[in-house]
Amino acid sequence: MISDRLPSFGHARPAPAHRFLSRALARPSVPAVVVLVLVVVFFWVQAPALSTNAGLAGILDVAAPLGIGAVAVALLLIAGQFDLSVGVMALGSPLLTAMLIGEAGWPAWPALLASLLAALVVGVVNGVLVVNTGLPSFLVTLATFLVLQGTALAGFEVVAGSTQVGGLDAAPGWNSAAAVFGSSAELGGARFHVAVLWWVAATALATWALWRTRFGNAVFASGGARTAARELGVPVRRTTVALFCLTATAGWLIGTLGLFRVESVPLVNPGVGTALDFLVVAVIGGCLLTGGYGSAIGAAVAALLYAVARQGITVAGWDPRWFQTLLGALLLLALVANGVVRRRLKAVPRS
Repeated sequence: MISDRLPSFGHARPAPAHRFLSRALARPSVPAVVVLVLVVVFFWVQAPALSTNAGLAGILDVAAPLGIGAVAVALLLIAGQFDLSVGVMALGSPLLTAMLIGEAGWPAWPALLASLLAALVVGVVNGVLVVNTGLPSFLVTLATFLVLQGTALAGFEVVAGSTQVGGLDAAPGWNSAAAVFGSSAELGGARFHVAVLWWVAATALATWALWRTRFGNAVFASGGARTAARELGVPVRRTTVALFCLTATAGWLIGTLGLFRVESVPLVNPGVGTALDFLVVAVIGGCLLTGGYGSAIGAAVAALLYAVARQGITVAGWDPRWFQTLLGALLLLALVANGVVRRRLKAVPRS
């Protein structure tokens, strides 16, 4: 299992500087941290307004939902699987919640529970299809994405009779649910939303699960050596299904946070690009597409990097299309850096 822990270096005793560099490169999150520092410094010069409290709040508004999804996708990538349905789950879950509240007259909490259960069903279907058929998870979840996209958009408009459902705040239990998913606080003249706390909690929980539990060992084993893991009794199938349920839950949470923030659900068409954002951020954060390597912290750092770059380009007044160029360059840099780190780890004996 490849982890953030420091590898041993055999019998040779390299120079302290070389040893420090080797240890730093063995951590999946380090390249993302280094690039984040460089990008922050660059945009601090180009767009000083980004360093204000309002600028920080804008960055966190972008990073929090992206980070929640990227952390869940990172765990799935470490296990050697993909999920493209997170973005459409972030649309479909609040649509279902809104229809249950606005059209069926349900209280807020039962509607939220029903939409969460529906998300988990999608996660189970994705996981079972992948482990039982052997089909590539990329294609399975792409199919799920298309099915859910069409169902959510067409079904919602048929049931609701409009492209948006509002007036949900009159439902019983809405205020208590809004305190959990939609609250905010003003600090230093800027408003920070509770989504940031959910992001931090998700990152901390995922990090603890990866490095301190048997589940985390199973995740790394599933991605690093799946056949050997099965032979050693690692519950690869159960772990894979659980991870797909986790990404579905992340999509539900992202959608729920957005629902309670704006108190309505606009009918929008989530493109495949939205789904790829979570995957790109996880890779920039140190996850390998081949599995067996990565970290939740790296994904969270990469989400912050993504947000700084996007907001920095906006605040600096640049053409927004430059963000795609920068994101592609960061992805290429991450792929090269991760490949180098992976080769170094393979060449270093571990105790």
